[in-house]
Amino acid sequence: MKPPKKSSQPPENNPEADFAEELAQVERSLFALKQRYDQVTRDRTQQAQWQQRRQELEQNKYQTPEIKAELRQIKQQLEMLELNLESQLFSWRSLKKPFWQAVRFGGMGVIIGWILKSCAG
Repeated sequence: MKPPKKSSQPPENNPEADFAEELAQVERSLFALKQRYDQVTRDRTQQAQWQQRRQELEQNKYQTPEIKAELRQIKQQLEMLELNLESQLFSWRSLKKPFWQAVRFGGMGVIIGWILKSCAG
C-alpha cells in the first residue's frame, strides 16, 4: 500500500490553508465586533440611566452637599461613557486603509505633477 501523496504545492501556497486562515481571521473579527456591540449596548443603557438620575437630582429644589457630590460623580460617569461610545466610531485600524490609499494616490499625484512640470518647463 502506498503512503498518501503529499500536496505538490508548498504549504505557504496552499489555497485551502489560505482560506482557512482568512476564515479564522473573519471569525475573530466577527467575535470582536459582537463584543463591541454588546459593550455599546450596555454603555448606552447605562448612559440613559445616569442621565435620568441626573435629571431627577437636578429637579430637586434642595441641593444638599450629598446631592451635589452625586451630581459630580454622575457627570464623570457620563463623560467616561461618552468617551467609550465615541471610540466606537474612531479607531486607528479603521483609518489604516484610507491612510495608505491617500499616501499612494497623493504620492502618484505629486510625481505626475513633477513630470508635467518638467515637460512644460
